[in-house]
Amino acid sequence: MTAAIAEKGTAAPLAPDGPATPPVRRRRRERAFDEVPRWQIYLPLGLYLLFTLVPFYWMLLFALRPAGSTSLVPWPMTFDHFDKVWNARSFSVFFQNSALVGVCTLICTTLVALAGGYALARFDFRLKQTFMLALLCSQFIPGALMLVPLFQIFKNLQMINSLGSVVIAETVFQLPLSVILISGFIRNVPYSLEEAAWVDGCSRFQAFRIVVLPMLRPGLIAVASFAFVNSWNHFLFALMFLMEQDKQTIPVGLSTLIGADSVDFGALAAGGVISAVPVVIVFAFIQKWLITGFSAGAVKG
Repeated sequence: MTAAIAEKGTAAPLAPDGPATPPVRRRRRERAFDEVPRWQIYLPLGLYLLFTLVPFYWMLLFALRPAGSTSLVPWPMTFDHFDKVWNARSFSVFFQNSALVGVCTLICTTLVALAGGYALARFDFRLKQTFMLALLCSQFIPGALMLVPLFQIFKNLQMINSLGSVVIAETVFQLPLSVILISGFIRNVPYSLEEAAWVDGCSRFQAFRIVVLPMLRPGLIAVASFAFVNSWNHFLFALMFLMEQDKQTIPVGLSTLIGADSVDFGALAAGGVISAVPVVIVFAFIQKWLITGFSAGAVKG
């Protein structure tokens, strides 16, 4: 009798240690967080924040205080170092060149990665896995190993001392990771949405533009922002392919402030602030999209 009732009855409740639904797990994590003393959380975070911000404060200190001052507070404040590097040291030209290289690299990398990522996500072809493995392995090749062949190629194309050579080199070296990231984002978009658009009369390109592309916005912003930042900060390609001063970028311009016998720390710090400000502004505006884009690739849709 008891066995029959057990067979026909409802399932027994889960044990306390059994699987839990996402809301239950979330509540458990919140309770565990509340039970931890606050100092154990804020003390490590405060030390990490201090370790991160002190170098930036030191750079601002040298950039804003007068030359020869040893004060730990930038007062009286001066902008002479910024005026020196922006006008006398041609940092206005370097800034324009870096911005042009960064924007062109962003556009080229995003467009090519979008096309390549869609092909990897939606089409099956021979040696697809081998191609993906080759893309991953290419990330282990240092850019310095490719300087000589790239220099010879650009010399034959008469592109030495041209910003286009830097844009091409930066785009080529950032494409593998960008293609892999974009393909992961596209896989998270349900294929059934595109099929529904085809049934409604859309072509493949129209379905991609109307259905898929709007859902890729966080991923595209993440890929584009890293393409811009990497090209903005890259030193090696600009040093090797750009000869004239009016074609150089900010990283190369910063190296000219370091002399053989002396270093103008105030001018160097001011140049570092000018170099860092655009990157900080970019990440301040896109941080929400950036976090969403990278978390999207971690969840299978």
